[in-house]
Amino acid sequence: MREQGSEPGRAGQARAPFGVAEVHGPSMVPTLRHGDQLLVRYGARVRPGDVVVLRHPFQQDLLVVKRAVERREAGWWVLGDNSFAGGDSTDYGTVPEELVLARVVGRFRPRSEGQRSPLRAVLWALSAVRPVLCDRSASSRLRAR
Repeated sequence: MREQGSEPGRAGQARAPFGVAEVHGPSMVPTLRHGDQLLVRYGARVRPGDVVVLRHPFQQDLLVVKRAVERREAGWWVLGDNSFAGGDSTDYGTVPEELVLARVVGRFRPRSEGQRSPLRAVLWALSAVRPVLCDRSASSRLRAR
């Protein structure tokens, strides 16, 4: 995931409550796709089911987007919506609270090059901008694994 702008709260920087990030990879399909632009809110309260931006626990220069499934004693258990992609708490365990940076509040899906017909343009326009909603069923998916 590529982040645009700066992370709030660093020494000498002003706190910006919102930021923009870009999705890379398939781990959040079908909710998010490669190339989607995200509106994120730094410092927002995270609840189970929210999509969040976090620092990878073992490679902290890498930012990832996952679904916060369950709050545990050591932090958040996070999962990708695409269970075949990996790269979530099933690989690296619970993510400490301080590594969860922001909650995703919206998504913009850029228009692809091949969308030239009027019907495709209308379909894109109807789905391009959407809020990213909390999925309360995420906890039940965790128990099923």
